[in-house]
Amino acid sequence: MALEKTFNAAEAESRIYADWETKGAFKAGANAQRDEHFSVMIPPPNVTGSLHMGHAFNNTLQDILVRWHRMQGFDTLWQPGQDHAGIATQMVVERELAATGQPGRRELGREAFTAKVWEQKQKSGGTIIDQLRRLGASCDWSRNAFTMSGAPGAPEGEEGNFHDAVIKVFVDMYNKGLIYRGKRLVNWDPHFETAISDLEVESTEVDGHMWHFKYPLAGGETYTYVEKDEDGNTLFEETRDYISIATTRPETMLGDGAVAVHPSDERYASIVGKLCEIPVGPKEQRRLIPIITDEYPDKNFGSGAVKITGAHDFNDYGVAKRNNIPLYALMDTQGRMRADGLPYDQAAARAQAIADGSEAAPEDATEINLVPDAYRGLDRFEARKRVVEDVTAEGLAVMTEATDPRLGRAAKKAPVEPGEGGEMRTEEENLVPLVEAKKIMQPFGDRSKVVIEPMLTDQWFVATDKIVQPAIDAVRSGEVTILPEQDRKVYFHWLENIEPWCISRQLWWGHQIPVWFDDEGNEYCAPTEAEAQAMAPGKTLRRDPDVLDTWFSSGLWPIGTLGWPEQTAELKKYFPTSVLVTGFDIIFFWVARMMMMQYAVVDQKPFDTVYVHALVRDEKGKKMSKSLGNVLDPLELIDDYGADAVRFTLTSMAAMGRDLKLSTQRIAGYRNFGTKLWNAHRFAEMNGVFDAMPAGMPQPTATLNKWIVGETARVREEVDAALGNFRFNDAANALYAFVWGKVCDWYVELSKPLLQDDAPEAEETRATMAWVLEQCLILLHPIMPFITEELWQTTAKRDELLALTDWPAYTTADLLDADADRELNWVIGLIESIRSARQQMHVPAGLKVPMLVTEMDEAAQGAWDRNEVMIKRLARVESLERSDSFPKGTVSIAAPGASFGLPLAGLIDIDAEKARLQKSLDKLGKEIGGLKGRLNNPKFAASAPEEVVAEAQANLAARQEEADQLQAALDRLAELG
Repeated sequence: MALEKTFNAAEAESRIYADWETKGAFKAGANAQRDEHFSVMIPPPNVTGSLHMGHAFNNTLQDILVRWHRMQGFDTLWQPGQDHAGIATQMVVERELAATGQPGRRELGREAFTAKVWEQKQKSGGTIIDQLRRLGASCDWSRNAFTMSGAPGAPEGEEGNFHDAVIKVFVDMYNKGLIYRGKRLVNWDPHFETAISDLEVESTEVDGHMWHFKYPLAGGETYTYVEKDEDGNTLFEETRDYISIATTRPETMLGDGAVAVHPSDERYASIVGKLCEIPVGPKEQRRLIPIITDEYPDKNFGSGAVKITGAHDFNDYGVAKRNNIPLYALMDTQGRMRADGLPYDQAAARAQAIADGSEAAPEDATEINLVPDAYRGLDRFEARKRVVEDVTAEGLAVMTEATDPRLGRAAKKAPVEPGEGGEMRTEEENLVPLVEAKKIMQPFGDRSKVVIEPMLTDQWFVATDKIVQPAIDAVRSGEVTILPEQDRKVYFHWLENIEPWCISRQLWWGHQIPVWFDDEGNEYCAPTEAEAQAMAPGKTLRRDPDVLDTWFSSGLWPIGTLGWPEQTAELKKYFPTSVLVTGFDIIFFWVARMMMMQYAVVDQKPFDTVYVHALVRDEKGKKMSKSLGNVLDPLELIDDYGADAVRFTLTSMAAMGRDLKLSTQRIAGYRNFGTKLWNAHRFAEMNGVFDAMPAGMPQPTATLNKWIVGETARVREEVDAALGNFRFNDAANALYAFVWGKVCDWYVELSKPLLQDDAPEAEETRATMAWVLEQCLILLHPIMPFITEELWQTTAKRDELLALTDWPAYTTADLLDADADRELNWVIGLIESIRSARQQMHVPAGLKVPMLVTEMDEAAQGAWDRNEVMIKRLARVESLERSDSFPKGTVSIAAPGASFGLPLAGLIDIDAEKARLQKSLDKLGKEIGGLKGRLNNPKFAASAPEEVVAEAQANLAARQEEADQLQAALDRLAELG
């Protein structure tokens, strides 16, 4: 069947993919010819998610490795699946219910609501699978896994044992003391009313405020407050009856347990151990708290004194635990000030007794609600406003001049304004509360978009300190390799400073925690309610309503997808897996947890190698975001350019450890590469190359054919070496240079005379070209699977799919002919040098020019003689004459063993060319000077955004390269006179 003029990706891709699946090309073990296995676990996307550029990049790299190994004959499995994505999926369903006017989650009840979630899963769960198919992902879809398969209430078709595996692991770890329930500080989302992981928190810089307040010393005590400079000279001294603190969250003052200062802070040494008063709440119940020392406060930041609210700040929590300070919770699950617990007067009395030492600090202070009646039930931000107003009204705000630049206003001399009666106000009366206007990092829920609150709640935790060491040792010893090297540091830093892992979520969609409680609060952990009841005969039990964190179940992904705890054939064959390809942002959220969990559960590594890729950014290096409007949709790009062009672009830019700067122009360029490959096959077809495909390796005699066979062996070795070392960009760039440059440009052009029917080399050239183009398709297939499969099937009758064709093993030692390699590279180098000189000198493209040679050794003479026709035609050379020396106006062209020259006097206007080039060079010089000035300015380097600096550096490099080329051309002209 004759090739069409162009490759119609939109028509061909779905047809080709369907053919692959029908013929079982992606099944585990397809094309297996060796005992070695190669297995990859897909990082499971959210079941309700859709393909974004991160997915496209990640899955392209996985697919390249999988296709490459499958063609090499490895017993290969690419295990697909989806994550139930607790909070994300529950949010989707709740929004759907609201949008369609259906009852909400609480009105439906747990069982009916989870049934709705299963409906949503079945409706949209296949979306991302279909999108991965469009990308060309060669997963074994018959083994598609789901982290909630087999869970109670799962509908028909959702059978599996992943849920049972998760529950078994929880129970086993609980019984070993590795999982426990406790009250700790967690990230709390007031919208969803659940704990969330650090990964689900987005810290964003926002305009904020820092309020400065006075905490009066108990009993009216005073001390001398002295500020000194770094040399010990006194700058300021006064008598104070208070200690000053600053806070960005005044509503949390109600739960303060202490004020902390650094042990070396001499300003407060005389009042350490004394009590101070929290300046808010009913005066008669105003609490006193101790002034303590701790390493946490920075004496050079603010006043150096820090209020400690252990139940609402992660840093304060650490201080409180170290100093036995009670943790007073102030808010409910919706972020409102608590209205439960003891009446305020009783709570304040209890807290005061604890501060005085007359009552021991309780392990759980939940009962003690220190929210005054006036604030109970208020939203946290309304309470903040009220607290600030009340403290300020009482005169306990730190005051400053209205011109203080910390207020965020321009500093200027404030007038002494008249009072209400017309009398002039004093400077002191003209002071204002010190409320600094400053940027603060505020945590937001990545889905709810509300401010996250550190909350003290009862949660389930994994004792990570007891299971972390094998995961550290595995990477340190080299049992598991993490690439690139820089990401090992991230991995070690997190694991060596690990905190207990909060694994409970206050959701309904997920693996419900297998623990039941009796009326006395005793715990019964068992896989089923019947087994728990058997442990508590005669007792009424209630199940913990929480579900497990998604990362807990996905932490079991490598073994759970292979059928564990059953010792399946797949588990024995494909575990440990070979490679994990993942993004750097989940090294500790997923990679480290998989490492810990697999060692804890089966005492084996989950994978041999972790390849960590960087981010896909926009063409200016900015992170893609909807708010910036710079998001590129991979599905739209596939529609516009085809999957192969998108894949090749991502691969060519996948330099280890370096972010990608993606642009549609790059993708369009690689679509042109596909067109170039297609056109080479059309040229071959028109010249009868595919009429009689060779059965084996060609045995060429012509120098050109020997050369291209050797070049093919060379690029095969380069591609294998690059992919073996995860240098995806090197593999892509080597193939690009070979296919476009060596094959499509040089070999096709140089072969034209040899393909003439009367040429003695015609038959071997057709056979060689057929083999070379076949190798192009094989070597390109892992990166560009669609166009290569289409050309494979269309250009000849094949017994097998390209996807299941054996990968070549030939080497340069076998196929490279040193003499042919040297000669053809000499010819190509000479033609390129002539073309470059012509272009620099602006010689008209169609003009044939004479060429001179002053010396030529035997090897060069032989190369010229055997390739003269090709050189003259491709370099537009009219003749070659020997000369003792070059006349004035000749451009010299060097080649190994020869010295050529192009006499251009009279062909170009040398003076006009010099003037043109100098004008362009002068303009570039000014631009380069400006860019260097910016980059050498310390203020620019320190204050400009990273992407702006990077863009300026790239611009400078591009301008400098252009200037170097112009200067080289100018130097050539100078030789001409």
